[in-house]
Amino acid sequence: MAGRQHQGQRAHLAGQAAEEAAARAYEARGYQVAKRRWRGPGGEIDLILRKGALVVFAEVKHSATFEGAAARITPAQMQRIMASAAQFLDGEPQGQLTETRLDAVLVNGEGAVEILENAFGQG
Repeated sequence: MAGRQHQGQRAHLAGQAAEEAAARAYEARGYQVAKRRWRGPGGEIDLILRKGALVVFAEVKHSATFEGAAARITPAQMQRIMASAAQFLDGEPQGQLTETRLDAVLVNGEGAVEILENAFGQG
């Protein structure tokens, strides 16, 4: 059991490191991190970012390779993220009319970051 607990802790820390790398990549592009690990009815959104009027919802995935990270995003997960994003927008001044984008952020084993804008095919 101790080995499983250690593995889970390592995965949790790797996930946090990937989210931090993703946040830095967005900040380098002029975005501001509005929320980290925001929880809505559909589940957690890793990062919510702002750039002007644009609100970006980002799902961060890490694996040894970018391909492996991308494979970890499932259609059901995309639906849950979209449901949570819709609830978040209810609190925005423009509501559901807010300019938005849903991104996937892939982080490989070396810590390199690849941002896939509009990865969910919305907008």
